[in-house]
Amino acid sequence: MKFCFNLACAFFFVAILGAQAPDPAQTQPASVTDDRILGVIPNFLTVENPRQQVTPLSPKQKFTLFAKETFDPFTVAASAAGAALSQIDNDNPKYGRGGGPYAERFGAAVADVTTQNFFSDAVLASLLHEDPRYFRRGPEYGAWNRVGYALSRVFVTRTDKGTPSFNYSGILGMSMGIALSNAYYPDASVNASEVGSRFATSIAASSLGNLLPEFWPDIRQKLHRKPHTPSSIAPPATPGG
Repeated sequence: MKFCFNLACAFFFVAILGAQAPDPAQTQPASVTDDRILGVIPNFLTVENPRQQVTPLSPKQKFTLFAKETFDPFTVAASAAGAALSQIDNDNPKYGRGGGPYAERFGAAVADVTTQNFFSDAVLASLLHEDPRYFRRGPEYGAWNRVGYALSRVFVTRTDKGTPSFNYSGILGMSMGIALSNAYYPDASVNASEVGSRFATSIAASSLGNLLPEFWPDIRQKLHRKPHTPSSIAPPATPGG
């Protein structure tokens, strides 16, 4: 978690200081979305073009996206790095020091990501008919407007019909994952204060994580990167978008 949080902060400053609105004449086609940011960071849950009309995801597609995002090698590596940072100071979860406790921390980090994503992006998004993807605002708006929009998406989402809604699946799924983590966290890390801290950290990390897909296309334009072929899981744009 600490790793993802710090990574998002770093990209936030890169985006604000280095990104500029691209020339409309050079704007990427609506169907182009990088599956990975910088070729490494998963970007499977992003719809880049704010004017693009997309068909709703089926429950099967939501479960497929959950699996693709959660079990990606980068996600596993991020969990390993977060466990290492926690190991240095014997931070939460307080398993202690040594090889055994590190393995427990790594397992807990993977379980945290898996359960929260499973409840949010797959189960609840399907049951509540909410879209787990991030819909980018785009360079037509000012940088700080886009920052506020990106940060707010942890609380606001789209329904399968395309209308805005409170992000019930995201917030409830995150809460359910954190509640389940009490079953495998050590007793020293299971109390009201620690649970509240984990929830606040998850909210912050999810909010800051939205800055990456929001500003990445602008940075990509500046770097003159060649666009990638869209992921096969992404539904096609409907006419008139």
